[in-house]
Order: sequence, then structure tokens, then C-alpha cells
Amino acid sequence: MPTVELMNPKMSHLHPDHEAEQAHIDRAYECLERSKTDAWRIRDLNEASMGGTFQARYERNAFDEQLLARLTQLDLGDAALVFGRIDRAAEGESGLESFHIGRLAVADLDREPVVVDWRAPVAEPFYRATGREPMGLVRRRHFAVEGRMLLGIEDELFGEGHLGVGHDEGLTSVVGREGIRGYSTLLTALSRGRTGQLGDIVATIQAEQDEIIRAPHAGVLVVQGGPGTGKTVVALHRAAYLLYTHRFPLEDQGVLVIGPNRVFLRYIERVLPSLGEAGVEQMVLADLVPGHRVGLRESNETRRVKGDVRMVRVIEHAIRDRQRPLRDDLVIPYGASNLRLRAKESARIVKDARRRYRRHNAACRFVETEVVAAMAATGRNPDVDLEALRDGLRDIPEFRAAITRMWPILTPAELLHDLFGSAALLRLASEGLLTADERDALHRARSSSLGEVVWSEGDVALLDEALAGLGPRPRKSGRINEADEVRSYGHIVIDEVQDLTPMQLRMVSRRSLNGSMTIVGDLAQATGAFAPNDWNDVLRYLPDKREPQVVGLSVGYRIPSQIMELADKVMKEAAPTLRAPTSVRDGEHPPKIVRSSSLLDDVVSSTAEMVANVAGNVAVVCPDQMADAISTQLTAAGLAHGRAGATALDTSLTVVPVSVVKGLELDGVVVVEPAEIVASNQHGLRLLYVALTRSTQRLTVVHSADLPNSMR
Repeated sequence: MPTVELMNPKMSHLHPDHEAEQAHIDRAYECLERSKTDAWRIRDLNEASMGGTFQARYERNAFDEQLLARLTQLDLGDAALVFGRIDRAAEGESGLESFHIGRLAVADLDREPVVVDWRAPVAEPFYRATGREPMGLVRRRHFAVEGRMLLGIEDELFGEGHLGVGHDEGLTSVVGREGIRGYSTLLTALSRGRTGQLGDIVATIQAEQDEIIRAPHAGVLVVQGGPGTGKTVVALHRAAYLLYTHRFPLEDQGVLVIGPNRVFLRYIERVLPSLGEAGVEQMVLADLVPGHRVGLRESNETRRVKGDVRMVRVIEHAIRDRQRPLRDDLVIPYGASNLRLRAKESARIVKDARRRYRRHNAACRFVETEVVAAMAATGRNPDVDLEALRDGLRDIPEFRAAITRMWPILTPAELLHDLFGSAALLRLASEGLLTADERDALHRARSSSLGEVVWSEGDVALLDEALAGLGPRPRKSGRINEADEVRSYGHIVIDEVQDLTPMQLRMVSRRSLNGSMTIVGDLAQATGAFAPNDWNDVLRYLPDKREPQVVGLSVGYRIPSQIMELADKVMKEAAPTLRAPTSVRDGEHPPKIVRSSSLLDDVVSSTAEMVANVAGNVAVVCPDQMADAISTQLTAAGLAHGRAGATALDTSLTVVPVSVVKGLELDGVVVVEPAEIVASNQHGLRLLYVALTRSTQRLTVVHSADLPNSMR
């Protein structure tokens, strides 16, 4: 079995190597500080060299950016630098060679490695070696550390008779679960209180997680993982690993992380910087289409229609409906003659523009040029300067009105504002595609100006689809503004992907440069309008340049088995074909069920009890419509707290509407009124399953209405 020294450094029975390992950790920090000092010295010298040619200044600025990036990587904050060691038989000679594994690579003055970066190939056995596949290891050592202080050591021995575990007389032994690497070190990490920010797991990555992190870069990788399996943090570590392994070209191409909401982004924002990767962009979908006010709440039916892939055709038709020949001939007095554009000729111009150009706005200049040329041919001077004639005609309202009718320059917002505000345009664009009720769900009153329009989350993907069909607005010169083009990325990570609609998946795919994506989610937690039953329902809308790979996480690290047992009952009814993850640990407290005759009062008392007994973050997870009332009651009772929408999880007690709780983890959770949670969503049982699986220590359920059958 693994051997672990007693975790209290004040106790007498310390590991025999404790002092030596502490000395190595101290040396590693000294080398790290020397690297920082050297980097600052070089930067000071670089800044002192001012002036010079443009090329010299450019190179100096580029070098300075690299130095700043390096200094950012070297700034660990409170994170531990070193967390383990591997010993393997030295090649071609007797004895062992050892490598200390840590958050980043550190070398001494002779360029000899003091710490090996956890992402380096030599570090792979630290995460992947087993008794049957030792990968050359003789021993694997795990450190329990707080910053620079070594608190404990856990050894795993490999070789004949060991099968991956070791035992030393006189030391405290901890029995690990089969397949779990560094079990007691893992339990120590899991038992720490949450801070409101997701932490990295670089010291405790397990073999099935590491296999995902180090998976090949190309193609779409789907990670199916139940609550507490670490799928989010695994995806973030994978982004850090890919940037380390494929620094060129990924650093230039960019890596994008997409989360379900801003509460979630606040929750995960420190993981990648703690791994030395601060340049990854983290966004919600609305951030991908900037310049629009998003916040409109819509009915379930409207959200469903806007997420349906049929909207691709509706938008295509809406754009085509704005490409119209003239009904009558256009006659404009100009100089000594009348210039004429026949309706038949305008139809020919529209047809040619559709044939020549894939995107609407790119053809605007062509249409105008063809109209000017056709009108010039009807004048008395067929050799007229066309550019001069164009400039002159642009000052004439009738000419501008004709061009606007035939082929207007459009923004996505203008197109959709006109479409949704006109029953006639909606009927024309959706004929044969949507029902009358679905058209009614899309229709809304026009605002007096585009600046007043508030868009919904469902509109964001439609605005992006419209941009794909329209293209950017051309400049006055006729050229397309490249800054308005869609930004693409070398790798994209999507969390909670099971809740994205087909239109949103198309929107994300449009930003993939080469089809390389990591998408993570849990089919059992799917609560969106298009909740998939199979990952193929998602993959059909994602890049298919390479064969996709679907992998699963089977072990739950976060949720105690007693809480998982209750949640599993709900999941078996909500998603009977899926299996819940196996919990790696037992909790100290079973879930507590409180039947209430005075709901708000009992929520307050249960929350106060939870706060008093949990050393960490506590949340009250409730139906969205109850959040205000619960917050008011907590304030009246003197319980200081935050609201998830405003403070994320930055306070020790937070009221979290159930609609934004997905992906979060807390030490203690009070779930309010399960029956209302179920009734609030078409996949309400799955939403309840999400709410019940947020706690790492204690769970209390407070209800006045009868519990769902699966919880009884």
C-alpha cells in the first residue's frame, strides 16, 4: 500500500527524506527567484536602450513582451512550485535518476534541471504509471505542500512484488482506492475548503484525466464526465498542455475557452494563469459578437425556435429577400440628358451579383458599379468618366433609394431588427420552414432605433449567422474592413457543451481555424431546449476534418458518496441510460432533508447552520424566481451574503439561482424547493440533479412542496 508520513510536521514520525526534500524545494525557489531577478535585470537594460530606428524599437518592444510573459509565468502567487518526484532506473548505468515534478521548469546556474515542468514528456509517468505498466519507474513520490513548506510525503514503489504501492515500517499507511494515484495526497487536496475560485489539480491529476490532457491536438475531443469528475479543470489543463507542447503555432493562432455564463467564467478565471498560461481568451458566447446589448429574456418557445438549425435557411432567405430588382424603370435627369435603368436590366444585375458573390455586402460595390455603367450607356455621352458619374449620382436621392432597394448595405443587427419587426418579412423568409406559431414566437415590436434594441442570448447566434451571410460592411473605398471579420482560433475549449443549441454550435465552429476542439459536458446534466441523447447530436454541427474522439471520466473526486447516492436516484429517472460516476471518497455527513411549513424561515435557519459548520464556501441554490426573496430574508436575519450574478462566488455565502449553478462547486449547499426546480425547466429533473451535485461536504434540502418521487 502507499506509505505516507504523518501530515502534521510537528509530530515526530517524519519521513526519513523530509529534510532533504524540503532542502530541494528551498533550492528550487532560490533558482526561481534568480530567474525572476535576471528577467527584471534584462528588462531594465532593454528599457534603457531607447531611440533607434523603427525596426530597432519594434524588436525591442517584441522582446519586452516576451520578457513580461516570462515574468508572468514565473509569478506563482501562493501556488506550490514542486509537488512530486519520480525515480527511474538510469539508462546504461546502475543506480537511479530522479526528477522533481512541478508547476514550471526551473534550472540552476549550470542549466541543470531542478524542477521539470509537469507537461514535459519526462513527467508523464508521474501521472500515468501503474503497477502493471510502471513506465520505467522505481518510485513515485507525492508531496503535500503549502507554498514552500513540505507537510507530508507519500511514496508509491514499483517493481516485482509492489504493483505500484510501497510500505515502510514505522510510517503511517493509508489504504488507497484501486486505480487512484497518490490517494492520501488527493484526499488532502479534496478536503481543503473552497475559495470561490476553481483551483488547478496539477499535483493530483489522475491517469484517466492525464490521458485526456495529453491527447493529440488534431480534431474534436469530446469529454463526457459526470458531476465531480473534474472535466472542466481537465479541459483547462489540456489547454495549458497544448500551449506548452505546440507553442508554435498555437500562441499566435490563439486558444479560446467558452463558458456557459459569466459566473462560471469568474469561477475558472485563475486556473490557466496558475499554470503559467495567462494569454488564453475566456468568453461567453455573447462576447464573440461584440457591440450588442444582450439581456432580453424570452419564452422557452422563442428560445427553441431561435436555436433550431432551420434558422440558417430563414436567414439566408431574409438576406435574399433584400436583393430585389426594381419594379419600374428608373429615370434620372442628369446634365443635358435623362439616364435610365430599366427594371429588366436591374434584374440582370441582381442575378449576376448573386452568382458572383457568396456574401451580400461584398457585392454592394459591384451592384452600384453595374447600375452606374448601365445608366451611363443610356446617356448622350457613352464615354463619360464612370467614377465621376458615380460620385454625381450618389448625391441624388432617387439613385440612392434605387440602390438601397436593389442591394442595401446591411449589418446583422439591421437585418434581424427588420426581420423580427415585420410579420410580412418573417412570413416571406420562413415560408415552408416555420409554422405560423413559430413565426409568431419570433415576431416582436420594432424599436425606434437600433441603439435601443436589447438582444437575447438566442439572438447572438443568429447575429453571427447573419454576419456569415452578409459579411462585414464595406468601407467608403469599397474594400471590406478586415477588422470586422470573425476571429478564428487554433484550439477551442467549450464547457457545458450539452446545453448549446445547433445554431450556437455552428457559431463556435465558425471560429475554429483547423477543427481542433475540446468539448466537455455531461448528457445527464443537459437542460437546454435541444438536450442531446447522444454525442452525435452535438458532433454533427462541429468541424469534421478529423474523426472525433469521445472519452469518458468515470471517477467522481469532488462529491461524497452519500450525496452522490441521493443525486443518483434523480439521475436514474432523468437519464436512465447513463451511469453516475463512482465517488472516490465517503463524506462525514449524509444529506439532510428539511420539510418546512415556513419555507423562507427554514431556509435561513438551515443556511445559518450550514455556515456555522462548514469552513469554506456555502451557497443557497434556489429556483430563479425565489432568489430575491431569499436574499431579502437572509439580509433581515443578519446573514451577509453575495448574489451570484454580481459577486460570483467571491463571498463565503452566496445566493445562486439554479440556472447558473452548473459547473460550480461549493463546500456546503442548501437546495431550496426541488419541486419548483423541476417545474421550472422542460428537463427539470436534470436541473435538480445538477443542483444536488454541487457540494463537496454537506448538503441540506429544504422543501414545502412534496419532493419529486425520485427523492423519496
